[in-house]
Amino acid sequence: MPRHVAIIMDGNNRWARARGLRSSAGHKAGVEAIRNVLRSCERHGVEVLTLFAFSSENWQRPGSEVQALMRLFSSYLNSEVQKLHRDGVQVRFIGRRDRLNPRLVARMEQAEQLTADNERSTLVIAVDYGGRWDVAQAARQLARAVSEERLQLDDIDEAALAEHLSLADLPAPDLCIRTAGEQRISNFLLWQLAYAELYFCDTLWPDFSETTMDAAVRAYAGRERRFGGRLTSVGAAGA
Repeated sequence: MPRHVAIIMDGNNRWARARGLRSSAGHKAGVEAIRNVLRSCERHGVEVLTLFAFSSENWQRPGSEVQALMRLFSSYLNSEVQKLHRDGVQVRFIGRRDRLNPRLVARMEQAEQLTADNERSTLVIAVDYGGRWDVAQAARQLARAVSEERLQLDDIDEAALAEHLSLADLPAPDLCIRTAGEQRISNFLLWQLAYAELYFCDTLWPDFSETTMDAAVRAYAGRERRFGGRLTSVGAAGA
């Protein structure tokens, strides 16, 4: 079973349009899908679930939709964090915070502080996140360390860069799911998904059920993960 599942939640707007509703209705319906996925992850023993809630490119959407998304996100935190805490889930956020409303940032920080010691599982929510930004900010930290003579240039390698990326202390995603029929990762966890299994489905996110999640996990279980080597060598290494 995958230890870490990452999901690009897509299709809220299409779900709403198909029903003659506003986009905000689709985003609201998508919240229930998050609950479905959390239940499925608990049954399968998934340790980390990372959700792509708002990308750095989503700022280009109409202002009214962005505002509705932020209100919904704030409402989700108000309604769900206490339950997640009772269930032993640690809540974390990745992405920029300087462009978010300070009151929303305060709620995010409160959620992180409240659940910081929970160990049953981890829910990571990517807000104003972009994979290119993630790599750039890690490179910036390394450059600063070199300029301040805390690090030698020759000490910079893949491991050093990875230590400064979001999710550095968590296992890399094993499975990345994208809904609504799109088959791209859209600037999501570019470094971290290097060896993740990709699973694309046509289901619109609000319709993503526990059954749909179970199907994705079964598909993952049926794949051979070689990480660039031969299957026999991986098996031998794990023996």
